[in-house]
Amino acid sequence: MIGMADRKTENNAISEPQKSNIVDFDPPKKPKNNSYVIACAVSASMTSVLLGYDFGVISGAILYIKEDLKITDVQVEILVGILNLYCLIGSFAAGRTSDWIGRRYTIVVAQAIFFAGAILMGFATSYAFLMVGRFVAGIAVGYGLMVAPVYTAEISPTSSRGFLTSFTEVFINGGILLGYVSNYAFSKLPTHLGWRMMLGAGAIPAIIIGLLALGMPESPRWLVMQGRLGDAKLVLDKISDSKEEAEIRLAGIKRVAGISEDCIDNVVPVPKQSDGKYLWKDLILHPTPSVRHALIAAVGIHFFQQVSGIASIVLYSPRIFEKAGITSTNDKLLATVAVGFAKTMFILVGTFLLDKIGRRPLLLSSITGMIISLATLGIGLTIIEKSDQKLMWAVALCIATVLAYVSFFSIGVGPVTWVYSSEILPLRLRSHGVSIAVAVSTSTSAVISMTFLSLGKWITTGGAFFLYTSFAIVSCFFFYFMLPETQGRTLEDMEGLFGNLGWKLSKLMKKKQNEGAAM
Repeated sequence: MIGMADRKTENNAISEPQKSNIVDFDPPKKPKNNSYVIACAVSASMTSVLLGYDFGVISGAILYIKEDLKITDVQVEILVGILNLYCLIGSFAAGRTSDWIGRRYTIVVAQAIFFAGAILMGFATSYAFLMVGRFVAGIAVGYGLMVAPVYTAEISPTSSRGFLTSFTEVFINGGILLGYVSNYAFSKLPTHLGWRMMLGAGAIPAIIIGLLALGMPESPRWLVMQGRLGDAKLVLDKISDSKEEAEIRLAGIKRVAGISEDCIDNVVPVPKQSDGKYLWKDLILHPTPSVRHALIAAVGIHFFQQVSGIASIVLYSPRIFEKAGITSTNDKLLATVAVGFAKTMFILVGTFLLDKIGRRPLLLSSITGMIISLATLGIGLTIIEKSDQKLMWAVALCIATVLAYVSFFSIGVGPVTWVYSSEILPLRLRSHGVSIAVAVSTSTSAVISMTFLSLGKWITTGGAFFLYTSFAIVSCFFFYFMLPETQGRTLEDMEGLFGNLGWKLSKLMKKKQNEGAAM
């Protein structure tokens, strides 16, 4: 009996430390510093408000600009879509700038440039003057689109990276809604004054976001790349779920940056990693199989996000509702506000699901819903265009499918695109790789938005949406076969997921081969 008691006491003595170790090293379910990380992510992602606001506000302002400046439909298409091409300059410049002065100050630069662009657009006296303002604003938007998701991904703990990085799309949608509301609010002003107030009001959020960015910490990964290990450790201690995770993250970043994990100096000399010639060589000319696959995935997801026609829906909502049978300008703007509201509400749903169910399930279910919505919208518009009388059920169908389309987009394709592209590329190539992806996104968006009205004349508006449906079907196959799941993987471990371009296809082929061998 005494022996049994002694063994029981011994077992208890052994089990207590084991339990303690399990508690100490298990990842925490509720991040300790979540509020601080969220504040940083919100401040950075608010940069995306600039793109959203411009998209939203120009859709309504163009109705009054066309009337006031007497411009043609082709000039309307150019004015609306040209900002996306100007974004190319900003997105490419931002990659180098963010490696040079840091992610945080690049965000400040974006706000300053957009402030100037908004003022120029607000005081524009002619079409040419307005185009100059669009040029300046476009550069700022390109800066913001590139740096915001990169910064957010680099400060986020693995447990909530998808949630936080998706804030980029949240604020794009918030900006769109803000632009729609601005259209409705200023629509009562005289025509020559209303559209100038709509565009010029964008200077206000630029000031607010710029001031907030000055209070943000710098990206710890950028700090390590500069050899500032002490500063990086201080930031990681604040933004990680635990001290243990902060140490693990710092060790992983040092390993990727080519710094010894045993180094404990606060400042160390590091080889220059920002030589653009060598970065582009490693990224495009002679990439490793994993880098090639990751770049194709990042560029592809941005391309297919835009080619399904989201820019046409957002920028030309009043025109689409007019084609559907709504004639009152006030009613068209109200219906457009409903589009912005639906996009904003469903992006919040997608944001909370990203780290719970993963990127792929959201992406595939989202694109499936978009395909059905686009096809139904095309059918509804075609019926209305061929009918001699107003069909209220068809009008209601078109409105419902537009709302369904933007909702499906916002719950998956919208947020996943920014999360995915910002997390899959290696550290030293990340800013340049995201620059390429954003450039593809904005140029594709420019083509879509600058051809929508002409496309409607050539193959009808309903036919345009059937075309977008076919693009969405192709994108569904790309998402399924080319994009592996990244949920729960650290940024430093992401490279191991990529390298086989036919990732899903080869997996299926092996499964069939094994089944055939078993038979």
